[in-house]
Amino acid sequence: MTRKAAQYVLRIDDLCPTVAAGRWAQWRALLAEFALRPILAVVPDNRDPELQASPPDADFWAQMRALEAAGSAIALHGYRHLCASRGRSLVALHRNSEFAGVAEQTQRAWIAEGLAILRGHGLHPKLWVAPRHGFDAATLRALREEGIVLVSDGFARRPFLRDGVTWIPQQIWGPVEKESGLWTLCVHPATATDGEMEALRRFLGRHAGEFVSVEGALAGFPPTRLRLAERLQAEGALRRLRLAHALRPVRRRLRRCSSSSV
Repeated sequence: MTRKAAQYVLRIDDLCPTVAAGRWAQWRALLAEFALRPILAVVPDNRDPELQASPPDADFWAQMRALEAAGSAIALHGYRHLCASRGRSLVALHRNSEFAGVAEQTQRAWIAEGLAILRGHGLHPKLWVAPRHGFDAATLRALREEGIVLVSDGFARRPFLRDGVTWIPQQIWGPVEKESGLWTLCVHPATATDGEMEALRRFLGRHAGEFVSVEGALAGFPPTRLRLAERLQAEGALRRLRLAHALRPVRRRLRRCSSSSV
């Protein structure tokens, strides 16, 4: 397979009418500054208290329509963003999820209703983004029946085909220079710090021309099934990330112990 220079997709998660208003305004300005066409992962019926950072914005849905018209891709980001299930996900990164392990009939109803809400606001969702990477084979069956055959997830280095859908991998949460492959950088407006935004702005100053839309990503990296070596690489990346997550509480305790002993 021909080695291609690195390209990037920006994905913005946890979007809903109660997204942190000031921070979201900063992100919209960044998108305009660098003419970015990101994946916008929208929660259709948010019930997660952590995402209720501001009063509902009456202009939110108009903003989404304008960004979609400018080339952004709308993604269905779960249903209510309530991760109460402990089913095993196809991307086994977190223990709790909204969809993995939930009865298939319920998942079908949630997906149908979520899509109806987004479409009712004049949007045209084309991707699936699972809260906490949590989804299973039943989720994919329900998505395919609704005509959603693109998933933003996985840890390969290029788009690939699996289980009847096309996966556009999402592997990084901050700006990292790569030599080849397609890399989706995921950000969360509610929790991104000023320092993280400035780091991304500096990165975009050097690499904005390498950021592509969903259509550009698929054109530049036509999806096929992963080869064995690619599957092993993706599985290894997932294992390393799981280990890093597991060690976070230990590192926090060590930092607290170190600071208290000074």
